[in-house]
Amino acid sequence: MANSDRPRRFIVTADDFGLTRGVNDAIVLAHREGIVTAASLMVNGRAFESAVALAKANPELDVGLHLNLTEGQPISDPADVSSLAMGRGFRYNHPVSLAIATVQGKVRVADLEREIRSQCERMLSSGLRISHVDGHKHVHVIPAVRRLLDSVLPDYGVKAMRQVIERMPGLHGFLLKNYRACGQVFEQYLLAKMVAAISRKAPFVSPDYFYGLTQTGFLDFDAFANIIHDMKAGVSELMCHPGYADAELDQVPTRLRSQRERELELLTSGKVRDLISRSGVELINYTDLVGALPIKSIASNCSGGL
Repeated sequence: MANSDRPRRFIVTADDFGLTRGVNDAIVLAHREGIVTAASLMVNGRAFESAVALAKANPELDVGLHLNLTEGQPISDPADVSSLAMGRGFRYNHPVSLAIATVQGKVRVADLEREIRSQCERMLSSGLRISHVDGHKHVHVIPAVRRLLDSVLPDYGVKAMRQVIERMPGLHGFLLKNYRACGQVFEQYLLAKMVAAISRKAPFVSPDYFYGLTQTGFLDFDAFANIIHDMKAGVSELMCHPGYADAELDQVPTRLRSQRERELELLTSGKVRDLISRSGVELINYTDLVGALPIKSIASNCSGGL
């Protein structure tokens, strides 16, 4: 793990790229004028084509796959993945429901694999490279899904994956500050613990540390400063959700609306950039992370199951 003579490097990843045009525009703004270094693309999002065009116009924005198995329509024909989806979309709209269904054998492994491959192939056919993979609602940590990802992703040149084992500095103060929504915050904290409990070491390159699940919807400057002060030597990743709360977002099943605009303001603020500069933290992306490792190390990490 990290040691004191290693620098502190920071990947700031904006999730939900492709969700709406407003989310896409906000992510690109947070990249060009703020601290966002990577984005995770929903290839079944209503604004997928817009996201692809923006990604090509901003090649320094690292773009990974935001694997989505619970919201909207699959990329595969629903008839070909009938245990996972039906005509109106995915059968299981919550990751816990999906996880239980996989354990109970209600979702066929072949259907999961077909949809994972379809999403990878749609992203690659757009002309984009998959810099990393993570999951919408963290579906990529579901054991049945992870086993497939371990075997499937190398076929598409994927070498990196988000590791969702969260550090949560200043939890007590964070709960007090958000006391009106402490139930939601604590629920997210428990979710983070549950996700960490079922996560296992990825046979891919991953950041050393992860932040942002507990703070989802409540990320502000104080929480961000706690993250910067908590960061250890090595590579940390912050998950964030900038966007615009516009009419198109109103048509999407998400609880993050005005919160996305507050995050955009935070991520583009001079205070945040100054804090990073004063702290000596280096902003990088997943491509930098993979490129910084020796070829032998990458081959070892991507060799398959544990």
